[in-house]
Amino acid sequence: MTRRQVTVVGAGPAGLAAAHTALSAGADVTLIDAEEQPGGQYHRTLPDACEASRPETSRPDRPAFERRRRQVLDHPRCTWWPQTVVWALERPAAGEPGAPRVHVLRGPADGTDRERRVLAPDALVLATGAHDRVLPFPGWELPGVYTGGAAQALVKGERIVVGERVVVAGTGPFLLPVTASLLEAGSRVLEVLEANGPAALARGWSRRPWQLAGKAGEFAAYAGTLARHRVPYRIGRAVIEARGEGRVEEIVSARLRPDWSVVPGSRRTTPVDAVCVTHGFSPQLELALAAGCALRQVYGGEFVDVDDRQRTSRPAVFAAGEITGVAGEPAARAEGALAGWFAAGGRTGTAALAGLRRRRDRGRAFAERLASAHPVGTAWHGWLRPETVICRCEETDYASLCRSAAEDAGHGARAAKLETRAGLGPCQGRICGPTVAELTSRLRGAPKAGRFHDLPGEIPVEGQPPASCHRRPITQPVRLGELAAPAEPDA
Repeated sequence: MTRRQVTVVGAGPAGLAAAHTALSAGADVTLIDAEEQPGGQYHRTLPDACEASRPETSRPDRPAFERRRRQVLDHPRCTWWPQTVVWALERPAAGEPGAPRVHVLRGPADGTDRERRVLAPDALVLATGAHDRVLPFPGWELPGVYTGGAAQALVKGERIVVGERVVVAGTGPFLLPVTASLLEAGSRVLEVLEANGPAALARGWSRRPWQLAGKAGEFAAYAGTLARHRVPYRIGRAVIEARGEGRVEEIVSARLRPDWSVVPGSRRTTPVDAVCVTHGFSPQLELALAAGCALRQVYGGEFVDVDDRQRTSRPAVFAAGEITGVAGEPAARAEGALAGWFAAGGRTGTAALAGLRRRRDRGRAFAERLASAHPVGTAWHGWLRPETVICRCEETDYASLCRSAAEDAGHGARAAKLETRAGLGPCQGRICGPTVAELTSRLRGAPKAGRFHDLPGEIPVEGQPPASCHRRPITQPVRLGELAAPAEPDA
């Protein structure tokens, strides 16, 4: 009998688990990731040239990851493609079976001789993860202002310290591992600022505390790290401005009301040489939307809709990890294992599957807590000034968005994009797209939207911005020469 061909996109915890169970079910697996090594952000490793002599000491769960990594990469039926990006998915014609054809480029992102390949798998598993969501504030474009994920990646992947005096700010438990990584690398973290206040945190974390038994040890370890280094953890406070000549030299923080409007008289200035900010995560939905997968509103945002077997609405396309909901590494592994098993045609009803489903369901309950405890307040736009940069690629400021909303109230988001150029730069709206969509929605719903002093304090917007922010027929930058070169089909 011909073995099923399964392609897994993303080699983080979900993707690696999917490859592992697909191999166990008897499939041939092609595992694709843009990085040199598997692991994703959670298990990010140093490059081959400077790999740690004992990587298993970096995290308690590292040995289990290393075993799984070796089992996958050393398997005779696994093809590992590092430094490979998927730039397009080609759906099958109506009525044709199988997964979409996968168009990839192999080679370093800054290389000039990347190889075009096309895969035609029987099943496709998408485990593309998420990236930091950062709300703009005055000065956020200054050198020295990092996303939490970027700062952690530099520490984990390159052993680069972003600064000696650092403030970590935003919302969510991700602030804790970012702080721990910076402290381990030698930075002095002056303080950690959690934007949500006691009421929101209690609403999310105090309900049914026994369900957090698996997380208690992890939180206690982070709390111990902060205590040993005497790092204060302040709630209900946020960075609302960064200042400096040529790079960040100081930040302005302030106490926030529950809607994230600034409490008058609470501003405080702190000298820093780096600040790390993150306001939750945005799932990387480009490939899922290119495949035609349906989305659902859950956990305060839009994520890929999957069934009990991690199947999406498209035949032969499965999804796992943070694109189905930001629920933590254990849940991502469980979802990936289920997706890989069923993508490979594995049998149903085994005892192992029941355990995986229990871990996945615990993760989904954790994701609900996360969304309840760490929402993004509706009045954060009050931090903005007319000259605040919203789209860093095109240097579009808030005043331009306001003028566009006031002058073109009857036109759509596309007209605003063409007029302001927000989202048309190299990142193609990956960073600013959700923010531009949210601000445009607020401004078009506000009376006299072109006048800053007339903006209302709060205009509700349900969930995160629409998925149109992630719709890109070409999901990764491609050189014209690469596009014109003939593609080599996979054997």
